[in-house]
Amino acid sequence: MTFSLGEEIFAVPVEVVREILDYAEAFKIPNGPDYLLGLRDVRGQGVPTIDLRLKLGMSKTVPTPHTRVLVLDVPMENRLLTLGLVADRVFEVTPFRRDQIESAPDIGVRWRSDYIAGVVRRENGFVVIVDLARLLSREDASVLQSAA
Repeated sequence: MTFSLGEEIFAVPVEVVREILDYAEAFKIPNGPDYLLGLRDVRGQGVPTIDLRLKLGMSKTVPTPHTRVLVLDVPMENRLLTLGLVADRVFEVTPFRRDQIESAPDIGVRWRSDYIAGVVRRENGFVVIVDLARLLSREDASVLQSAA
């Protein structure tokens, strides 16, 4: 499933996507990390919702009519973590062949790239495949699980 954060295109495996919702403000949780927007009611379940832009060191999401929330079931060590991920725009389910997926490039400086499962080259740029389990540390997962 491809989506954008600003001008950048990202992807997550379609099998972790439960549903896609229109953006709505989340119920704020006091003292949470800045990227944790709060809880969202998804069919009677309180789902912690994160601003992936903030988690990746980008500017905060400014909602538009195109902003969506991907509801994901992310396999973690011994459990399934359900979370909402805010995306500026959701595009499509796009199959990538294994031979299209390159490893994260080494740019010669220290930067956090361990959350990148791979990069796919396209005519108009790249798609970064996000490994959500690696992006969310154990501490992040505990905070999100507690919030729910």
